[in-house]
Amino acid sequence: MSDSDKSIGFTGRLGFILAMAGSAVGLGNLWRFPYLAAEYGGGAFILTYVILAITFGFSLMVAEVCIGRRTGKSCFEAFGSIDKRWRFIGWLAALVPAIIVPYYCVIGGWVTKYFVEYTIGNGDAVNGTFFIGFISSNLPGVFDNPMTWFLVFVALVVIVVLGGIQKGIERVSKILMPALFIMLIGITIFSFTLDGIGEGLEYYLIPHIEDISAKTILAAVGQLFYSMSLAMGITITYGAYMKKDVNVEKSARNVSMIDTGAALLAGLLIVPTVVAVGIPIKSGPTLMFVSLPEVFAAMPAGNFIAAVFFLLVIFAALTSAISLMEALVYVLTEKANMSRYVASAIVTALIVGLGTLSCLGFGPLDHITFLTEEQTFLDFFDFISNNILMPIVAILTCIFIGFVVGTKFITDEVESSGQFKAKKMFEIMIKWVCPIGLALVLATGLMDILGIMKL
Repeated sequence: MSDSDKSIGFTGRLGFILAMAGSAVGLGNLWRFPYLAAEYGGGAFILTYVILAITFGFSLMVAEVCIGRRTGKSCFEAFGSIDKRWRFIGWLAALVPAIIVPYYCVIGGWVTKYFVEYTIGNGDAVNGTFFIGFISSNLPGVFDNPMTWFLVFVALVVIVVLGGIQKGIERVSKILMPALFIMLIGITIFSFTLDGIGEGLEYYLIPHIEDISAKTILAAVGQLFYSMSLAMGITITYGAYMKKDVNVEKSARNVSMIDTGAALLAGLLIVPTVVAVGIPIKSGPTLMFVSLPEVFAAMPAGNFIAAVFFLLVIFAALTSAISLMEALVYVLTEKANMSRYVASAIVTALIVGLGTLSCLGFGPLDHITFLTEEQTFLDFFDFISNNILMPIVAILTCIFIGFVVGTKFITDEVESSGQFKAKKMFEIMIKWVCPIGLALVLATGLMDILGIMKL
């Protein structure tokens, strides 16, 4: 992106921070973090995660933002513009949002359906049986079909992306991110009125050193990687939209703090509440669409609280899906010189095509499985993107910055807009700690899915 094109970028530091935070704060914060916190020692996991966020995650984010801002290009072209031999990293990075955004919109459709059900006062019918019937397309009527809500959510995402950077993505992020935090804080405070909440709070907040293990650290690294929108082209894309006078270090620090804060708040809401009600906490969709509705049913004014909760989840899913789609749209507008409208139409067709497979993978296409008998289209796409491609892209990025072009390539860009106080830590993290940690995450993820070692 040339300097003359920078007018289409973010208006300033606040616009970048909220848009980037909107990308980072998503479903990973709201259902994956609470489950992992409960599974791996509560306070011990939180302590580990926070330390990694301000070192590991921060360093990777700075590197990707600077690659985007210095080159002014999408992930697809950025690496090749620096060194043609390493162009393939950008191609791999562009694959990640192409795989993730379709199934992410499917889940966004599920969330939208639940919000509507609670809003119209139909919360009593929302239970485990309802969820299975809904995603398997076994409920009657157009509005009980998951494809309907998947397309509704896709439409919301497309409308924002068509609005462009400032009038679409930045404007929506400035509204949705503050609203998300207000609702999250409000519901969390309300949950403190439940009987038995003290025991859950103690488990969630107080770390016990004996609970910190290699598995805890690996789980925290994996969650951090999943949560902060790294190695999927988004951070490079948003970096390209970042003005040259915006302080990179401060912005990256603010984004990591907002993302971590959202995860901690989500855990503070979900883990103690589920413990207080006495319902086992489970991972993934089961937590969001089965366990939590049982919690809401046991709460005073539960129908209203549930409606507000699923609205905030819509906001989180929407801002993340927007960033995923924008990364792809930018690749097409840059590489093929397409207009935003044409590029958006092509990406929308991709989302609907692959998303339909994920949507129907629990119903008419549930007989098609992959690495295991239970791995549906959605599970497979999630595994390929999060467990394989993202760690590989991040490892290659660290090697590229640390040993091919040198960390000075990044540190010079950071220092062009302000002092780089964490310069020494960044160099150590990028060259040694991050690639080794990510290699362990990749290896354990593969061993987990193959049944060699269960985390």
